[in-house]
Amino acid sequence: MEKRIELEKRGRNPAKITELILDNCKSTSIVGLSAEFENLEVLSLINVGLTSLKGFPALANLRKLELSDNRIQGGLSALTCLPKLAYLNLSGNRIKDIETLEPLKDLKSLVTLDLFSCEVSVLENYREKVFALIPSLVYLDGFDKEDNSEDEDEEEGVLEYDNEQDEDIGEEEEDIDDINEEEVEEEEEEDDDEEDVPLDALYKDYNPSGDDDYEAVEGEEEDDDIVEEEEEEEGANNRGQKRKLEDGED
Repeated sequence: MEKRIELEKRGRNPAKITELILDNCKSTSIVGLSAEFENLEVLSLINVGLTSLKGFPALANLRKLELSDNRIQGGLSALTCLPKLAYLNLSGNRIKDIETLEPLKDLKSLVTLDLFSCEVSVLENYREKVFALIPSLVYLDGFDKEDNSEDEDEEEGVLEYDNEQDEDIGEEEEDIDDINEEEVEEEEEEDDDEEDVPLDALYKDYNPSGDDDYEAVEGEEEDDDIVEEEEEEEGANNRGQKRKLEDGED
């Protein structure tokens, strides 16, 4: 394991490493791994042959630990020095009873635990007991208390997010519609505020000659026609009288 760790470090400062994969390197115990990996977040020790976790280093930022397919029977108290551990995979190990899992209740951040293919998983009321033992636990062997899978819950979370986005977009569209309606109403009010001028008043004020003193009077055109007719009749009478006088002189 020590040689594998040196190989994976690739000359880097341990404090700079956030992920370390040590799968299939053979060792029955933790060797060469220290608290120098203070920023390590992911550690994988799959199929290493571990029988003991004694001496597991205090990794303050470790969030995910893969320990599947080893030969671990107990000693899980060695993991209580991992305050941020949220994911722990112990599937394929030799854990036989619920009591072996008791130290895990002190992992306040533990959300996901996998015990698939461990003998403990076939015990009666296994799931109910493990959930009761570890209050922070949400997923056991890939399912929550209501037997919803992690994938289903993630999909529901995505759908909820999409629905929230749709609602936000809908609200924005409604706000835009309200603004447009308000603008239309304001324009209509402005139109209503303009003085309505009757057609007859428009005709009265119309002056084709451009004379500012000209004022149209209702029925003026009719009076002009009557005057013209009277003038024509008077002219005709005058002409008639003139002819009679001329005829008399002759």
